[in-house]
This record gives sequence, C-alpha cells and structure tokens, in this order.
Amino acid sequence: MSSSKPPYPPHARRAPPGGRLLSRAPSNAARAGKAAPAGVRHGLARVLSKAGVCSRTEAARRVLDGRVSVDGKVVRDPEFPVITGRQQVLLDGLPLAAPRRLYLALNKPRGLVTTVQDEQGRDTVYQCFEGAGLPWMAPVGRLDKASEGLLFFSNDPEWAARLTEPSTGPLKTYRVQVDAVPGAAVLERMQAGIDDEGERLAAHSVQLLRHGERTAWLEVVLDEGRNRHIRRLLKALGLEVLRLMRVAIGPVQLGELGKGQWRELSQAELNALQAASKTAHVSVSD
Repeated sequence: MSSSKPPYPPHARRAPPGGRLLSRAPSNAARAGKAAPAGVRHGLARVLSKAGVCSRTEAARRVLDGRVSVDGKVVRDPEFPVITGRQQVLLDGLPLAAPRRLYLALNKPRGLVTTVQDEQGRDTVYQCFEGAGLPWMAPVGRLDKASEGLLFFSNDPEWAARLTEPSTGPLKTYRVQVDAVPGAAVLERMQAGIDDEGERLAAHSVQLLRHGERTAWLEVVLDEGRNRHIRRLLKALGLEVLRLMRVAIGPVQLGELGKGQWRELSQAELNALQAASKTAHVSVSD
C-alpha cells in the first residue's frame, strides 16, 4: 500500500543495538486479533484504523485530504458510515490490504514520551523502532516520560483494547524506588487506597523488597492504571518516586531485554496473556 507519510515521526533517531527487522512471513502471533464481522457499520476513519493501516487521527487526516474512496467515490467525511465487508474502501486507489498483526515488547528508556508525535518536539518511544521497516504500530497503554520498562505495541486495536480495559486487562507489576523507608502502615494505606482529584487510587498489592537508610524499593502491582497512578498515590502518602520501572504485564516479564530494545511476543506469551485476563476471550489459534 502506498502512503506519503512514514509510519514513525521524521525526527526519530536510530534504535539502540538489539532492535531487529521482523520477517514478513506470517507467524502464529500474527493471528491473535479478529477482524470485524461483516455487516457492522463504522465511521470511515475507524475502518482504516481497525484495518491496522494507521491511527484513527491519521486516518481522519487522510480522509480529509481526499485520499480515501468508498465504492468509487472520494469521501472527505471521517465519520462517513461504512458497512464492513459490503463496501469497497480504497486508500490512494488501493484496497485496504491488512498488514500482518504484530505484538511487540519494548524496554522503554526514561526520557522518552509515549506518543507518535510530540507537539513540544521531545523524543518519543518511536525512535526505538526507527529503521526497522515496521508497519504502523500503537502503544498499548502508556508510561510517562520519567518512567521506564515494559511497554507493548501492536497494530491490532481489539487486542490492545482488551489489555488496557480494567475489566479484562492483566495485572501490571512495577519496581519503585522511593525517598524514604515506608512502614507497614503506609503499605497498608497504599492497598486501602486514597482519593486524589476525584479519583480512587490504590495498589492491588505492595511489598517492601529492600531498603537502605534513606531509600527503599517497593514492588507495586496495579489492576487499573490511571494517569501517574503510582506517583500520585505515593505523593499523597508523603513519598517521592526516585525511579519507576514496569517489569511485567501479566505473565510477560521484562527479563533481560536491554533499554531501548524490542522483541516480538511469542505465541506462548500471547496465550498466557489471554489466560491471565479477568474474563474469557476467544482462544488464540494458529
């Protein structure tokens, strides 16, 4: 499929050693998502996004630019209703050939923002994929600029939605360094939860891993991630975060993956993520 815009921002830099070019041959992991059933009506921009062509924001731009046609007629309305499987949608005169589904794990370094393009010109996580020849990918969830660790990417919107939905997503495990040694009462408060800016913030579980005279490392597990969840929770209890690293999403571990490096999730990991979800899903098949 032709496109006048690259899948990653033009200011991205080359990935650190360890990033690799994925084979174009189909793999088991490529089939974990399900296509939308025929006959379902969606807005045109969403149709492009669900096909894994680009983000919905970028899809809307392409529609407005007159690059998309439906049944032979150029449509410039991103919300134009399209019946899946019954109408022909072309981008730049070509059918929407769905790319193979990809599921990646990245060890996000500190200092990068989790966005495709940053209005302030800051470095983004996409610099880690520069030069790899990947199709459009979206982050599955987020880590803030000062945080690091395991972050998933995929071009499968339905799979991503299941992982980020609190009712279906897996638990997420973090290692957190704080500027004091919290007592048992503070750890209990973290699990009991606090109210902050109209939101309830709590840890699914927390334990003290080790400590020195002035700092400590905690293991914090979340079952629902709100914006700056752990930082806000700890600040409300009088603790400042010195370092925050996500080390696991469900059963998938960060392991020895180097900073800025990425790898494709295995079929076994996809199956394990599915099994770890809080509700049953259609099984991943070959």
